[in-house]
Parts: sequence; C-alpha cells; structure tokens
Amino acid sequence: MAYKIDENKCIGCHSCMGACPAMAIVDAPNGKCMIDKKKCMGCGTCASICPMSAIAPDAE
Repeated sequence: MAYKIDENKCIGCHSCMGACPAMAIVDAPNGKCMIDKKKCMGCGTCASICPMSAIAPDAE
C-alpha cells in the first residue's frame, strides 16, 4: 500500500525525502513534499520520521 502526504500538515522540512529508501518522495510545486505512488514500496519509513505526522497509508 502506498503512502500519502497531507499537504495541510506538511511543513516542507523534507525529512521524509532523505529517509525514503525508494526515493519516491519529491518536491511539490507548493514547496512541500509529495509521494510518487508508482515508486512507493509502502515501507512506512517516511511516516515514522515525519515530525508533523503528515504521512499516512493511502486508502485509494
């Protein structure tokens, strides 16, 4: 299952980007981060490191 970032909670610290082993997290146009669902392996590393708890499994 892929993960998603809640853009209302994300502060753009990019901690998740450096932690992602699949390199699935990229810069969003708004200066925050977004997850490329095609690359996400669903490991949850990004969610565990996010200081704002802005990342969660994507139910879609």
